[in-house]
Amino acid sequence: MKRQWLNTLSEHERTGYSQAGEEGIIEWIFDNIGAENFFCVEFGAKDGRTQSNTGALVDKGWNHLLMDCDATADHVKNEFVTAENINGLFDKYGVPEVIDLLAIDIDGNDYWVWKAIDRLARVVIIECNPQFHKGEAKTIKYNPDHVWEQNSYYGASPLALKRLAESKGMKMIWTNRLNCIFVADYLLPEDWEYNLDYVETRGWPPCKDESKEWVDVD
Repeated sequence: MKRQWLNTLSEHERTGYSQAGEEGIIEWIFDNIGAENFFCVEFGAKDGRTQSNTGALVDKGWNHLLMDCDATADHVKNEFVTAENINGLFDKYGVPEVIDLLAIDIDGNDYWVWKAIDRLARVVIIECNPQFHKGEAKTIKYNPDHVWEQNSYYGASPLALKRLAESKGMKMIWTNRLNCIFVADYLLPEDWEYNLDYVETRGWPPCKDESKEWVDVD
């Protein structure tokens, strides 16, 4: 993959099934790094089409596991995902040890579930909570029964996700106000750099609910 800077990556944004340009970035990534086994995982996937980050890959014939606690399509498994059951669900549905694309959007324990996953992902797209300053690495307190209440208490800040990704051998390469995308280190140039200041220019003003319990992460 040739070295690309953020403004160049953003030129590839395109929305089909995805919500805000993610689909084009994902396509560009796999055009450059290729796919190992053409397997993608997404949870919560809703109907597998609306605001989906895997819909275009499924259309191309990729193998897939899509899950949601309120599944509304036959090809989406009805599962409530937690940090405790995620690896067992992967075993149950035959997810390979290497996942080409892992998409996480469960409006809550996203950080904790990703942290618990023991399989290797080559590319990860995960919902972020942009209502933080760039120096804040925070996530919600883990609660396996958490259900989003249509408020700002969900997920984790981009910096928290960036740090978790680095502990898994991945680097952030793109973000918008909704999602962050990470790629495994071994697939990127050694001199790859990403400026997290960009999160503030594209995100929402900080307005997190201080009455809720937020956890600082290293």
